[in-house]
Amino acid sequence: MKWINHLAIAGATTALVAPALVPVALLGSTAPDWLEWVLEKLGGRKVKHRGVTHVVLYWAGGLAFALGLWDFHGILAAFAYGGLTHVLADSLTVSGVPFTPNAERRFHLFGGRLRTGNAGEYGIAWGIVGVCVVLAMMFKPHSGTGWYPFFPDWGGMYQDGVVDAKEWKDNRLKFF
Repeated sequence: MKWINHLAIAGATTALVAPALVPVALLGSTAPDWLEWVLEKLGGRKVKHRGVTHVVLYWAGGLAFALGLWDFHGILAAFAYGGLTHVLADSLTVSGVPFTPNAERRFHLFGGRLRTGNAGEYGIAWGIVGVCVVLAMMFKPHSGTGWYPFFPDWGGMYQDGVVDAKEWKDNRLKFF
């Protein structure tokens, strides 16, 4: 998959749970690809794309480890979650990803029918974003009851006296 789709999936799903951790999840969502370059520079040998850095078990284990261990504000878990979304999204493609380090066969979700850069990849990624936006709108906290940075409640802020009528009118149809 293309990086834009990895970023979209990790960012949208993380924003539902912990909006403050979105930047860390975005960094993690590209990590399996840039870690190939890092390992190549450190080790001096070429690292195969969708090889050792794309092992599903490594990223799932890293997430489980971060969730089970004390994790400073969930930063390590968000990074591992971003990496896990990356390898799971890559498992939808024809080439797939390894499930375990020594696996001879590749792991494919839903038959691995997508080709990188084709319309199906964008459809799935942005469909996930759309579902996340709908869920965010459905479970939006009421005015003053929660932090909701991406979808401000202009009507609620007007009712609470936080913004004036002009600011409410200017922003009432802006959803982001």
